[in-house]
Amino acid sequence: MAVFEQTWRVPSDHPAFAGHFPGHPIVPGVVLLDWALLLAQAQWGLPGGAWQVAQAKFLSPCGPDDALVFTLQDGVRSGLSFMVRCGDRDVASGSLQPWTP
Repeated sequence: MAVFEQTWRVPSDHPAFAGHFPGHPIVPGVVLLDWALLLAQAQWGLPGGAWQVAQAKFLSPCGPDDALVFTLQDGVRSGLSFMVRCGDRDVASGSLQPWTP
């Protein structure tokens, strides 16, 4: 079983914060999923669009300048599991599967 971990500090000027939510910006779930998919693509060498989200749970919000640790692990029903943490908080978790037409 391979485990891959990478930290991403959310830029305070990330375009997703515009309107999400004024006065109390939070990182949209789609941004977290996009990062998980991009990391899976880079680490496991499959072309863009080769992964799909099979399951996702959003557990707590995160915001500008938060350092998020993404952990991906293979061997989960021919796919990957992922966990996103901010300090000692779980932010999101789920699984990715290879996309099949």
